[in-house]
Amino acid sequence: MPTLHSLAIFIAAGLALNLTPGPDMLYVAARGASEGRPAGFASALGIGAGTLVHIALVAAGLAALLTAIPVAYLALRLGGAAYLIYLGVRGLLARPLTAAAPLEPASLGTIFRQGMITNVLNPKVALFFLAFLPQFVDPSRGNPVVQVIALGLIFDTTGTLVNLAVAIGSSRAAARLRTQGPLLQRVTGGIFVALGLRLAFSARR
Repeated sequence: MPTLHSLAIFIAAGLALNLTPGPDMLYVAARGASEGRPAGFASALGIGAGTLVHIALVAAGLAALLTAIPVAYLALRLGGAAYLIYLGVRGLLARPLTAAAPLEPASLGTIFRQGMITNVLNPKVALFFLAFLPQFVDPSRGNPVVQVIALGLIFDTTGTLVNLAVAIGSSRAAARLRTQGPLLQRVTGGIFVALGLRLAFSARR
């Protein structure tokens, strides 16, 4: 597993991302506000289930990469760091997201599947995981696949807890996303730029 210092940075960066309004959070807020807390919970759990798919794919791909071309791991870290900087700059410059409009009513099973499918089919989520998780993997400290899975589960757990909290307060979530969203986007953007620069320089050592 990573060092405690790296793990603390990972958790802090993950929480910053999870607390920033995005499509997943807006989906949970819209479902919870229009159909109640159970619908919000179902959407949050569906998104969490979709994230598990991304974790499995990244873990399998990283294992294949390290087996086939060990030196490519350095290139992956540098490319991932550059992507995090890109995300950070976009967060600093982009217009804030607005709250989602109410969605058509659906059964809890359908809401869960919609949340999961939307997350699984979002290429930006896959690309983020590919860039983010390997930055905190240290092959000298154990099986990289196990580390990716463990880090991914930590990220997924914190994200699901945040979305469940949004579901609980969904009647007020839309207004909070509008008022607090711009500040959170810029704070997260700054964190990602700093994190990407740090990782880029550390990867070269």
